[in-house]
Amino acid sequence: MGSAAAAPPRLIALDALGPGGAYQARRRITVADVAGTPVAELSLVPKLYVTRAMSALRRARSLAPPERSAALARAGEIFAGETIDGMTFAEYARTVSRVSGVPLTVVRSATAAIVDATAKAHTSAHQAQPVGAVAGWRAPATRAGCAVWTRRGSVFAVHAAGNHPGPHSLWPEALALGYRVAVRPSRREPFTPHRLVTALRSAGFGADHVVLLPTEYDAADEILASADLGLVYGGDEVVRKYSSDQRVLPQGPGRSKILLTADVDWREHLDTIVDSVSHEAGVACINTSAVFVEGDPAPLARAIAERLAALPTLAPEDPKAALPVQPLAAARAMEHYLHAQAGDAVPWLGGTGIVDDLGDGSAALRPAVYQVDRPDARQAGIELPFPCVWVAPWTPEAGTRPLRNTLVLTAITRNESLIDELLDEPTISNVYLGDHPTYWIEPGVPHDSYLGEFLMRTKTVIRS
Repeated sequence: MGSAAAAPPRLIALDALGPGGAYQARRRITVADVAGTPVAELSLVPKLYVTRAMSALRRARSLAPPERSAALARAGEIFAGETIDGMTFAEYARTVSRVSGVPLTVVRSATAAIVDATAKAHTSAHQAQPVGAVAGWRAPATRAGCAVWTRRGSVFAVHAAGNHPGPHSLWPEALALGYRVAVRPSRREPFTPHRLVTALRSAGFGADHVVLLPTEYDAADEILASADLGLVYGGDEVVRKYSSDQRVLPQGPGRSKILLTADVDWREHLDTIVDSVSHEAGVACINTSAVFVEGDPAPLARAIAERLAALPTLAPEDPKAALPVQPLAAARAMEHYLHAQAGDAVPWLGGTGIVDDLGDGSAALRPAVYQVDRPDARQAGIELPFPCVWVAPWTPEAGTRPLRNTLVLTAITRNESLIDELLDEPTISNVYLGDHPTYWIEPGVPHDSYLGEFLMRTKTVIRS
């Protein structure tokens, strides 16, 4: 008799994490890797479960500030150093890489940033505190009357991103400020928030302090409606949907840029330019998607293309991988979109295709470099989730207009009046002056303003 067929690998169970503990919902979806292989089953909780969970968060009482700070730091240690739900950190990182298509080295650096952020969450969160305010009413200064920094609410909701683990380093600041937090994970990559919420609970936050609520779309709205404030990640459509809702902070595309004026030599900064485009595999909002240069953009576009063409095509879990991987059909759709949007832009790289089939149902997204003929070219506002950059000419007459709506702008220039204009432009969130990559970020500095600016307010208190 022939041997029995090998049993399929057991799927990872990703339960909801509600106020009563782990909850395996009747409705579950399969999470597959980039080759289409099933990896996990994610529980999807119904709307009634969400309503009850959010009510439990509202009834709970937060830990004292010193306890919150210690629990956050401990959570980072658990997240990176312990086996959680039977999964070691190495197994977790490889799983995230295979499912999201983000290179393993990028996953490791992003999760290291999460650990660093949890250790510094209390300090980082309080960087937003006005210098004229105190942290609590018991401070001696309130006897003479002063501002006290207080929460705008008690329950905070997060619709998490799934393209990269990095954004999960931000929302723990809400816990540091005393909020109870509900996280709706992305179906694309639910492993990071599941692991982080579990670590936070193991570190001392109650099950009614931080919850993980995977849901269908109708129940997702209930999470935001039941919270006092919310943070939502997504594309332009998400930004448009919530732009008028003062309770919700939308986080959309970054459209980060680099500007080089004629008083500098771009050749001296080519390493920084290329690294800004390709670091993090080009998937992050802080990757450069457009470069503006005063003068002829062709030599710069050619040089960027030559550098990016050397990046290897590898499976995402390979330690040398540097490019994102997607299911083959999704990669083909991305390629079609790029070529449709490129129009009359000159392709220096990627014009003949960006899809590199890995032979297992997945494909790497190869870099693309296009040159446009004017500063206000429509294409310069297109951000795609792989190393894709539009190189455009810039003139002093064009000014700041083509540089607007930018998360990070690296300005390599000696023109101080231009620097003043860039800092005064309200739609440019961050300005890096000189040879600094657009992906630079550290705990304690604002990403898109401080989260605390959104979560907190000041009240005058005077007491006897």
